[in-house]
Amino acid sequence: MAVNINLALMSLVFLVAFNAIDHAQAAVFDVTTHGAKPGGDITAALTSAWKDACAASGKNQVVVPKGTFKLGEVSLEGPCKGPIEFQNHGTVQAPADPGKFKDFWIQIIHVDGFTLSGGGTFDGQGQLAWKSNNCANDANCGVFAANLKFSFLTNAVVKDITSLNSKYFHIILLGCKHMQLEQLTITAPADSANTDGIHIGRSSLITISDIKIGTGDDCISIGDGSQGVTITKVTCGPGHGISIGSLGKYKDEEPVTGITVTDCTITDATNGVRIKTWPASPSPGTATGLHFENIDMTNVENCLLIDQGYCPHGICKAQIPSTIKISDVSFKNIRGTSTSVEAVKISCSKSVPCEKVHLENIDIKFTGSGEYKAICENVKPTFAGTQNPPACTGSSAE
Repeated sequence: MAVNINLALMSLVFLVAFNAIDHAQAAVFDVTTHGAKPGGDITAALTSAWKDACAASGKNQVVVPKGTFKLGEVSLEGPCKGPIEFQNHGTVQAPADPGKFKDFWIQIIHVDGFTLSGGGTFDGQGQLAWKSNNCANDANCGVFAANLKFSFLTNAVVKDITSLNSKYFHIILLGCKHMQLEQLTITAPADSANTDGIHIGRSSLITISDIKIGTGDDCISIGDGSQGVTITKVTCGPGHGISIGSLGKYKDEEPVTGITVTDCTITDATNGVRIKTWPASPSPGTATGLHFENIDMTNVENCLLIDQGYCPHGICKAQIPSTIKISDVSFKNIRGTSTSVEAVKISCSKSVPCEKVHLENIDIKFTGSGEYKAICENVKPTFAGTQNPPACTGSSAE
């Protein structure tokens, strides 16, 4: 017994000593100790604090304190010697001039074990960019800067921050793996062009939960190469809903698989949940294992939509069918109110009709007048439970 007690005491002493060493290695790199001043530009100070924290061993923190600060374009790069946390407790403002930088305002890249937190706000000051956005008329329009771009991160957490008035997409994930986004607020006016809340591309094992999004475009958009994405408890509106796609615009896009959207609320939006692919796809592709369940909608136009002829502003070859194959799709327990007579529309490609599409307990009430119906094209879905509007019989491509 005494031997066991001594071993336990030795283990406890070792654990305490280990934690003490680990704690001793940790350090706080405050931007004010690197020259930042309230109301001033912290671009150089943040870059310096990040470099020092990234080069130090242990679990280190880069801190922006409370207050309002200016920040130019920054790319905070790894790999780092240990996990690193960026805490923003203040309001950080981007330059208002949309021509100052392109692609991103703040990028975190090549870091394993990254956390962004702090309760602060990243203000993209996008008002001038929205006014000069010409993408509605130009298919090759240039894009403006995203507020936050996370590139090639692993084991990352983004929580408890606000993204405000981005010039373009608010948050972009590219090439990330094992990442959680939670307890975020993402805000821009309903008429702010191309301000998607979260865009995911070529990333895997991503969890999005407990997030409030109101923008001028998709609340969440999922691009090619996305795999194993779980979206839950998201409040969306205004905006264009939660979208898989658009897919099939570019050559050699990667497959999309394993997307689950559950327990979300969508209000005052042009779309609810949708899958969208471009016609005239330059390469074939696939999207499979796409599941939407327990979604509440209020005052939504296109509540449930598969659109394989997605052609915004008529700037595509709409007569050539999409070559993106959609399969294994389910819509379950979706309820609420629609402003459109076509609340449910499953319009698949003539070239590669959808397969294994299932609708179960759909109860969407029409708030207007006219013939209320569901539409199915180039698909033969299966049904269970309530179907309101009445189930469409479906068809196959001729």
